[in-house]
Amino acid sequence: MKKILVTGGLGFIGSHVVVELQNSGFEVVIIDDLSNSKIDVLEQITKISNIKPDFYQIDLRDKKAVRSFFNDSTIDGVIHFAAFKAVGESVQKPLDYYENNINALVYLLQEMKNRNIDHFIFSSSCTVYGQADELPITEDAPVKIAESPYGNTKQIGEEIIKDSCKAYNMNAIALRYFNPIGAHKSVKIGELPLSIPQNLIPFITQTAAGIREELAVFGDDYPTPDGTAIRDYIHVVDLAKAHVKALQRLLDKQNKENFEFFNVGTGKGSSVMEIIHSFENVTQQSLNYKIAERRKGDITAAYADTTKANEVLGWKPEETLEEALLSAWKWQQKQS
Repeated sequence: MKKILVTGGLGFIGSHVVVELQNSGFEVVIIDDLSNSKIDVLEQITKISNIKPDFYQIDLRDKKAVRSFFNDSTIDGVIHFAAFKAVGESVQKPLDYYENNINALVYLLQEMKNRNIDHFIFSSSCTVYGQADELPITEDAPVKIAESPYGNTKQIGEEIIKDSCKAYNMNAIALRYFNPIGAHKSVKIGELPLSIPQNLIPFITQTAAGIREELAVFGDDYPTPDGTAIRDYIHVVDLAKAHVKALQRLLDKQNKENFEFFNVGTGKGSSVMEIIHSFENVTQQSLNYKIAERRKGDITAAYADTTKANEVLGWKPEETLEEALLSAWKWQQKQS
């Protein structure tokens, strides 16, 4: 049984990936500093899979702690989620984002290199494309100057990994995902921001639940059919399964290059207003919302061409937008 380290494994995406790895027969070790997650998630993962992963509370910016962990552990591969992730916040706190997202990645790769650990999956983002010239976005689209420090950390992260793979003969895959939403069908894990939500869906569900007074729609003057920004929303369980596919590709030595990257989305763009109306339809909840100014760092539209992931990884999304929105609402109701 291969032992896989999942950093940020108690977070939204990380926890779902842990479950899918366990379902696929992997042994999982989690590192999380609990800065944007709760230790309770470990218990919920265990309830879903009937397997309790090993857990270490480590801040990956602590180089000595990272080295100590690897000294005491035998790891076959790493899936790296631990990072700050909010576009708007990154504009306000750029140095925090560069310190956390870059240093943690470098320290991980150094320990992997020193121990000849050869399989690395990176949580990247469609933000590396900026505002793409053509839609849907293929992997051939140019990586543009980032619109936000968060997006820049993903670009820099990919460059660091690519250079490391070239220099040390490591193998890595970056998954450039679009907008993960939803919750596990058990409703035991889901997206749970510890402060004011930075993403659209938890802000919608918290507004519907009465936790937030109203939802802010950031901009209605974009050059889109209804004036609101368009994104590609993918069910988090589908996204989690893509990570397992990518890891298996490396373990089976099927990768054609040392560093590969894939878009992970649905291939369909939905505007903010379309999401609001879809949520209202599937949940029978009415949302109180207002139009606000655009946020710095936001782009007009982004949705994926998933042909490469479909054909090369053998992965396709299975869940619908409506299923994802309904699962997010069920998850929110359980928190109330």
